[in-house]
Amino acid sequence: QVQLVVSGGGLVQPGGSLRLSCAASGSIFRIYAMGWYRQAPGKERELVATITNDGSSNYADSTKGRFTISRDNAKNTVYLQANSLKSEDTAVYYCNAKAGATTYWGQGTQVTVSS
Repeated sequence: QVQLVVSGGGLVQPGGSLRLSCAASGSIFRIYAMGWYRQAPGKERELVATITNDGSSNYADSTKGRFTISRDNAKNTVYLQANSLKSEDTAVYYCNAKAGATTYWGQGTQVTVSS
């Protein structure tokens, strides 16, 4: 089992920045990739960014160049630095971890971009 605890989120003005954190615990040795997803009201959950154990990252076209995913292996934590935020980035953000054949999800955190 893997447990994920998400922190960060909140209200930010357009053009502002935010950092989300996702701390993993439990059977972390089995994790080979982690990622961030988001779900806006009335829309399906979508990919934001992913990162593998070797540091390879992947971004959605909508977040490329503005968001950065990173990981601190010593802290078993993945971060999402979100810059130049837009109103369309407003959503509930979720962290996930892939361990073996199982995908684990953390609780969501609301990010609202509004003036």
